[in-house]
Amino acid sequence: MDQQQQAQQIAHLVTAMMPIFFLVGLLIVAFIIFLFWRVFSRAGMPGALGLIVLVPVIGWVICLCVLAFAEWKVVPVIEAGYPPTYPPPSYPPSSFPPAAPPTQL
Repeated sequence: MDQQQQAQQIAHLVTAMMPIFFLVGLLIVAFIIFLFWRVFSRAGMPGALGLIVLVPVIGWVICLCVLAFAEWKVVPVIEAGYPPTYPPPSYPPSSFPPAAPPTQL
């Protein structure tokens, strides 16, 4: 097999694989946008801010700065009542009836 035939075979192989690489890259970008959309939504911001990732080079930095420095519009866990706050149990648990209150003389 001479070098010209080898070069042609490699060119055909690369040409056949380019649509697959393009599709995989497109799926990865779509997944990353989905992830940022969810993070922005859970932070109480419009999910469409996740599309900033599409801005070349600086988009990631902008998204991270917005997430880091913006006020998240979510209810803090303590105010939401989760986990429910119950009075602490008496320690150690007693099987005796409670003592009668002292009487005044």
